[in-house]
Amino acid sequence: MNEEALRKSTIIYWASGIVSICGIIFEVLFGALGSYILGDGVKQYTLTISLFLTGMGIGASLSEKVMKNLIISFIWVEFCVGLIGGFSSFTMFGITAFAPAGTDAFYLYFITILVGALTGFELPILIRKANEIGVKLNKSTARVLFSDYAGGLIGGLLFVFLLRPQFGMVKSAFLVGCVNVIIALTVLWLFRKEIRRLMVHAFCGILILVALIIGLLFGEAAAFKFEQKLYKDPILHMEESKYQKIILTQGAEEDVRLFLNGSLQFSSADEYRYHEVLIHPTIVAAENPENVLILGGGDGIAAKEVLKYDEVKQITLVDLDPAVTELANTNERLLKLNDGSLKSDKVTVNNMDAFQFLEESDKWFDVIIVDLPDPNDESLNKLYTKEFYSLVRNHLEPGGAAMIQATSPVFATEVYWTIAETVASTGLYTENLHVDVPSFGNWGFVMASREEIDLEALDINVPTRFLTTDLLPSLAAFGVDEDAIIEEKNGNVKTLKPNTLIDPHLIQLYENAWKNY
Repeated sequence: MNEEALRKSTIIYWASGIVSICGIIFEVLFGALGSYILGDGVKQYTLTISLFLTGMGIGASLSEKVMKNLIISFIWVEFCVGLIGGFSSFTMFGITAFAPAGTDAFYLYFITILVGALTGFELPILIRKANEIGVKLNKSTARVLFSDYAGGLIGGLLFVFLLRPQFGMVKSAFLVGCVNVIIALTVLWLFRKEIRRLMVHAFCGILILVALIIGLLFGEAAAFKFEQKLYKDPILHMEESKYQKIILTQGAEEDVRLFLNGSLQFSSADEYRYHEVLIHPTIVAAENPENVLILGGGDGIAAKEVLKYDEVKQITLVDLDPAVTELANTNERLLKLNDGSLKSDKVTVNNMDAFQFLEESDKWFDVIIVDLPDPNDESLNKLYTKEFYSLVRNHLEPGGAAMIQATSPVFATEVYWTIAETVASTGLYTENLHVDVPSFGNWGFVMASREEIDLEALDINVPTRFLTTDLLPSLAAFGVDEDAIIEEKNGNVKTLKPNTLIDPHLIQLYENAWKNY
């Protein structure tokens, strides 16, 4: 192989690696977009990966028809990937804000197949070009495939550890699109002797690059306005953490609301109804509530309610995302709501997974509060399994009590009672409670203890805005449409079974229950 052929083949190997990095980033980016906007992360990642790979297959098949002008074909494929992929996140938020319901899902899946097809189109062309310039086919194929697969690994790592946490989904798309176009322009220049109408192709590429750079500089601000349409109230704070998108809004009468990945966590107008039921029955049911564990509750409001009890000596709060606990400690509106509870000398914050914490900790607790997001994906489902509640039981002192938020017995009746059945399957005694929270609707809790629970004997003796001693027993009364007896269409009564790691059926129950709300 002469020096010129060696130089060109080297360019092809490097180009295949870099465009592979871009391709895998777009693939996981589309999964992240689907997870955030459409919900059910496992479902969206599965669909986007499947559709992207299908698109790659279609693109590879179509590439058979290209036998001439291989370099210019590769360059225009890259121009298209850069333009379409670069504007993908920006346009997705716009469609979600303004288009009819369901359009966003159709658009995401369509663009996933399209970018996948373009990505699949480019690799066979590069292999063919490497063979054309004199590299043995088996050798060129192996080297291009190695560059492609190695680039895929690098792309995945870059998205997880750099692009998403540092740039967010909109800027990341524009940035990666810029890389695609820059690679195309670089190849265009290095193979310029083979290309007719060089300046026309270069002008088009530079025009696309300029559009992407403008999007990189100003697209996020415009997308922010699109995203504002998804929320009723003005956005005060928006942050893309390592784990989730954090949105804080404020509406009329200073109604502050926290959203994690689009799901409402609380409204300051009525959060006290939720948190008082979550905390106070559990504290007063414990024989000696000195040591309290809160799983979740990174906003600090649950800890504020616990701190009303002088007998509490230590609160251990475990929340996965340090960005949430940092926001709770620094945002003036959240500090007003939580009274700076996370800064108390009694509170120790651990930013780690709740399951992992219970597996690794050797401590016992008098009170355990489980205030975690709903089980709408695999990572959250494990926190609603028999295995997880068994860990809760194993860390609960004799004479202690636990309370678990368990979604709505009205909107997700089967989900609520499945959670209750799962807790009871660990051998703990349980009591079922629910309360109307206007911003959420009717919301359910499962109270648990090693001993039988007598709600009539509990005395709420700290200041509250809603919950009283006399009211507490009434929260255990459920209407017919909220009852544990789930009747099927044929009149049979459905038997609910515990949710487990091996059989995580709660996710599907949850998705079916909430799809119309």
